[in-house]
Amino acid sequence: MKTCDTCGNSYDKTFAVTTMDGHYHFDSFECAIQKLAPVCAHCSCRIIGHGVEAGGTMYCCAHCASHDGVIGLEDRVETAAT
Repeated sequence: MKTCDTCGNSYDKTFAVTTMDGHYHFDSFECAIQKLAPVCAHCSCRIIGHGVEAGGTMYCCAHCASHDGVIGLEDRVETAAT
């Protein structure tokens, strides 16, 4: 049995994730997210979607980026009706 790299649980159904930084084993997606998902620089939530990036800093959304003075990022862009 492998041991979860986040919570330490020994489990017979762990799964492996390989990243540029290493190889990990987890017993749940929740533990994988806790260990690997980036954290928003403004609100500190885990970014499990696309998020946005400005100057190497990750944010969960353009709204949070704007609170740190980032301009020009949009979560949704309006398109012209066809």
